[in-house]
Amino acid sequence: MKRKMREGNRYFTMLHYLLAAVVIFITVYPMYYVLILSLSEPIHAATMKVYIWPKGFNLSAYQVLVSDIKMWRAYANTILYVIPTTILMIVTSTLVAYGLNYRKLVGRKFLTMFLLIPMYFTGGIIPSFLLIVKLGLYDNPLSQILPASFSIWNIILVKAYFRTIPDSLTEAAKMDGAGMYQILTKIFVPLGKPIFAVLAVYTIVGTWNSWFNAMLYLPHTQWQPLQMYLRRILVETNQNASQVMDAAAAMEFARRQLSNAQLKYAMIIFTTLPVLCTYPFFQKYFVKGMVLGSLKE
Repeated sequence: MKRKMREGNRYFTMLHYLLAAVVIFITVYPMYYVLILSLSEPIHAATMKVYIWPKGFNLSAYQVLVSDIKMWRAYANTILYVIPTTILMIVTSTLVAYGLNYRKLVGRKFLTMFLLIPMYFTGGIIPSFLLIVKLGLYDNPLSQILPASFSIWNIILVKAYFRTIPDSLTEAAKMDGAGMYQILTKIFVPLGKPIFAVLAVYTIVGTWNSWFNAMLYLPHTQWQPLQMYLRRILVETNQNASQVMDAAAAMEFARRQLSNAQLKYAMIIFTTLPVLCTYPFFQKYFVKGMVLGSLKE
């Protein structure tokens, strides 16, 4: 008699473990591959013929990064953008969502629709660039903070999460004499930690990986973030081999190209680690916030 695949069945469990192992491998191995390339000798890193273990253990790329002042300046710029952007994102999303969650708010449906329209239809790059210039934010670090501190999608997430908080708590607080501000700070904010964690993770990862706005609005390297520095290493260090004129210059060009290949992989690891280390601190609230914040009204 054919046994049914059901929960608790040994074969069912084995199949789940096998699928989980495949998913873990597909997710983790690319990052591991870049890591072992960054730790291999430059010649092996350039040919990319490294699959399981580093070939010729070499830390020269990391030594170059640690001693690079420009890289640390870009690192500091990124942290400067991540922290205030994350705080402002949580504050703006909470305040707007709290207001839209108030049932007696005049024009609440109109305001909600007014916010939804720009989420699907935007002006484009040129109007955004002109707006940044007119506001005096061009070549200004605030151009990386203020535009990224407001998200309609995040407002919708917070609003949906606030709808899951029982109205009885709000009514009880009103009976005790609490005003709108007290209800926000004493009830919604403490109970909103899971959705705030979701917003924090989204904002931190998005801001940390952002480089396009910096390319548009920050022409000088003084305020450019880490991802722009990485882009210069990955793209702008490429040289045309036809420019090499003599044998000595050709050998120096080849050596530099090998070193650049290893340096690219080391830079990817160096710029990704902070984000990877951040997630475990928010994981406790992240799953709960994603589930509750996705409920429909």
